[in-house]
Amino acid sequence: MGLIDIELFATLDLVGQAPGGPEEDPAGFPFGGWQAPLLDEVAGAQVGAAYEGTDALLLGRRTYDIFAAYWPHQKDGEIATLFNGVPKYVASRGKPDLSWAGSTQLGPDLAGAVREIRDRHEHVKVVGSLNLVQTLLREKLFDRLDLWLYPIVLGVGKQVFDGGAVPTNLTLLEPPAAGPKGAVYLRYGLADGTPATGDMSA
Repeated sequence: MGLIDIELFATLDLVGQAPGGPEEDPAGFPFGGWQAPLLDEVAGAQVGAAYEGTDALLLGRRTYDIFAAYWPHQKDGEIATLFNGVPKYVASRGKPDLSWAGSTQLGPDLAGAVREIRDRHEHVKVVGSLNLVQTLLREKLFDRLDLWLYPIVLGVGKQVFDGGAVPTNLTLLEPPAAGPKGAVYLRYGLADGTPATGDMSA
């Protein structure tokens, strides 16, 4: 069985909407592209390293459309080579243009399709795709969560755990890393059971 690995960028108030640019998800959101001013070499290198071993991409429709308009035209660099070379699986209820080589639309049974993908590949990377990510978190259909927290508070926008979240245990897989501009990288793995309670005075 392979690894479903979510790459997620969020603010301190856990807004995950449109980190990469204003065109990603503009509906009623004035802060599209909030991640760019906070990027630095340390964070960039860590993000790049997180794709090591990836042999498939799992994307929501909006992220897929953005990627498909850009990456097929990029020929240089490890990320371009990776993205253009691996299979791309698209979660969409509509009819996306699948002209990007290696693209396949998933069927209506998303949970079943994700499990099949996990059996077929060693390391499936989920990038962006906040609506899809929320479904995967709710269904516990992931193995690893690479969470980047950025030192800003927006107060508006789609939040990562915006309703429908379920009690879930995670475990920290490696020490946190931080960039000079304040971004903190946390790599979690899905753990068994549900959160326990206790008495701090005991």
